[in-house]
Amino acid sequence: MTSAAADPAAPTRKVVANFFISLDGVVESPEKWHFTYFNDEMGEAVNAGFASSDALLMGGTLYREWSEYWPTSTDQPIADIMNGIAKYVVSDRLDRADWSNTTLIRGDGAADRIRELKARPGKGIAMSGSATLVRWLLGQGLVDELHLLVHPVVVGTGRRLFEPDTPQQALELVSAQTFSTGVLHLTYQPIRA
Repeated sequence: MTSAAADPAAPTRKVVANFFISLDGVVESPEKWHFTYFNDEMGEAVNAGFASSDALLMGGTLYREWSEYWPTSTDQPIADIMNGIAKYVVSDRLDRADWSNTTLIRGDGAADRIRELKARPGKGIAMSGSATLVRWLLGQGLVDELHLLVHPVVVGTGRRLFEPDTPQQALELVSAQTFSTGVLHLTYQPIRA
C-alpha cells in the first residue's frame, strides 16, 4: 500500500495565499490603509478562508509580528483561531518558534516539507501576508490559489506583492466579487506549464 505522499493520484491540500492589496500593488502595513474598507462582506470572505483551512503558513517577519500580538489578544473569536491553528513558519533566520502549535521549517528541504504538508489529509493551508514567501512558493509551484482583496486606494509607497524582479507567472481568474466599498475579491489559480 502506498502512502498519500507517494501516490500522485491522492488528493492534496491547497495552499491558499490571501492578501489585502492596494491598486498600486502595496501589501505592506495594511493597518495604515485597509480598515476604512473593512465591512461585513470582507469579514465573511476572511472568515471563509479560515473556515476552509486547518493550517497557517507564514514567513519569519509575519510570525514575529503575530506571535507578539495574538497570544495575549482578546479579539475574539479570531484570537482563539489564530492561537489554536497549526502554524508552519518558513524561515532560516528564526532560531525557534515558541507560539503554540508552531513548527519551524528551515533549510534547503523547505519545498519538500511543504509538499509533504500538502499531501497530508486535512483542510487547506492558508497564508496571509508574507509576500516574499508567496513569491518563492509560486516559483516552486506550491501555491494553488491567490486571493486578493484589492482596495480602491493608491498607497504610493511600501512593499509590493510582486517586486520588479519577480519571474513571469501566468494566472487564471477563477472568481471575482465586488464589495459595496469598491473592494474587489479576486481569486486566481496559477497556470501550470
